[in-house]
Amino acid sequence: MHSEPAFILVIDDHESVRFTLSEILTFAGWQVETAASGWAGLARFRARRHDLVIVDYHMPDGDGLSTVRRLRALDPDVPILVLTVEERTDVAARFLEAGATDFAVKPVKAPDLISRVRLHLKMRDLVAAQRRRSAEPAGEKGICPTTLEKILAYLRAQAHPVTLAEITQGTALAYPTVHRYVQYLEETGRVVAEYDYGKVGRPRKRYRILRP
Repeated sequence: MHSEPAFILVIDDHESVRFTLSEILTFAGWQVETAASGWAGLARFRARRHDLVIVDYHMPDGDGLSTVRRLRALDPDVPILVLTVEERTDVAARFLEAGATDFAVKPVKAPDLISRVRLHLKMRDLVAAQRRRSAEPAGEKGICPTTLEKILAYLRAQAHPVTLAEITQGTALAYPTVHRYVQYLEETGRVVAEYDYGKVGRPRKRYRILRP
């Protein structure tokens, strides 16, 4: 957990938006740095890795989507919250695919923004804690290292997130076993679940590996 207030980067080309977000986040107790473009934001992030980044979609210099991709390439873990006036689900899907953590439609009310930021900072801390705990070799809680490595090898070979059914088919393991091991990997911060909303029916969970 962080003893210092979280340091948040706001990237938005509108000065009034930067000012408003900065005021809200500072009021909530966080440190804030702002940038007026995607490229300026990336430069600030390289100079000092922030705890969370808020990115606007439409910007004249380095749009939000490319900015999110570059941020994610620099840091696979930093929470990235995208703000936009677009309400289309395909836009949200593109941002999530690019690596965004969350997506919100402007104007975002202050309580909602603060709640989202708190949630993602807490989740980031939990993932970091889980990774520290998982640094010890696998083999506890009935986890077989050979089976675990088989699932990890399959996930490493996938270019896109996969479902439990696909992992089951690809590893020739029983579905309950795959479910238990993937849950273990998710709890220890080695895989992350993403939701596939598709066109009909309930969203499906897909999993991708976070680290080799």
